[in-house]
Amino acid sequence: MDQLAAMRAFVRVVEAGTFTRAADLLEVPKPTLTKQVQSLEQHLRTKLLNRTTRRVTVTADGAAYYERALAILNDLEELDGSMTLSQASPRGRLRIDISASLAMLVLIPALPDFFALYPDIQIDLGVTDRSVDLVGENVDCVIRGGDLVDPSLIARRIGEMHVITCAAPSYIARHGVPLHPDDLERGFPVLRYFNARTGRHIPLEFIRDGVTLEPPGRYILAVNDGNAYISAGLAGLGLLQVPTFMAQTHIGTGALVPVLCGWQSDPVPLYVVFPPNRHLSARLRVFVDWVAELFAGHDLIQRRSTLPPRREG
Repeated sequence: MDQLAAMRAFVRVVEAGTFTRAADLLEVPKPTLTKQVQSLEQHLRTKLLNRTTRRVTVTADGAAYYERALAILNDLEELDGSMTLSQASPRGRLRIDISASLAMLVLIPALPDFFALYPDIQIDLGVTDRSVDLVGENVDCVIRGGDLVDPSLIARRIGEMHVITCAAPSYIARHGVPLHPDDLERGFPVLRYFNARTGRHIPLEFIRDGVTLEPPGRYILAVNDGNAYISAGLAGLGLLQVPTFMAQTHIGTGALVPVLCGWQSDPVPLYVVFPPNRHLSARLRVFVDWVAELFAGHDLIQRRSTLPPRREG
């Protein structure tokens, strides 16, 4: 029995919750994975997992072994990553998840520079706004905007997104231009963005002279994807608040018009988020440092507005 491979198989089954999912994540046949775990149980002379037709759960002995095995595997990966050759030329695969707008407008255009520096690193890039189970899906890190909802995760703040309030010309033709946030309660429909996992709607926020307003506003459409949110705004379905880097091209063409420019919104923090209880491999460490530098100096992210502010209402 290859005990190290068996330990990795067992850890992945615990994290994934099923043998099928774990086999997919490790890219090995399910019978091979099952045999590895069975061999490990025979070697240890104890039952590590309770199996059902739908899911596996960890026994008391399995939970204790999982914690020790995970620590050993993390230490081994850290040891490998600390070697001079690995630091000089990190290699291997990274699984990263990022929202579509950040991927298309910021990350992907800059990736040629990253691969020029680290040609032996491969990236599997998940592009989605959904909540990702970092441990269960074996994802190395996610890049997300907004407040962190899981305090057990490890996060590094890499920047912030400034927000602008806009509407399409077709919206303005139908409803006019709001002069005050309170107008949103009187015949100015808004677009809503909601968290896919919790269903919570993100409120529109307006700040001026120390006063913060979050008018509920009437909405006919709420979405959970940034690109869909912009598309709905372009279609005139509601007034929207959107990061300036997503809106600037549309404002430049006249497809979106800034409104309520005398009011500001708090910037949205940007994070790289990691699973708990894991060391950063050399390849993940260099990616995190690189992406932090990218976002910190990126004009689209740092730009506060696409036009000089003016006071209204």
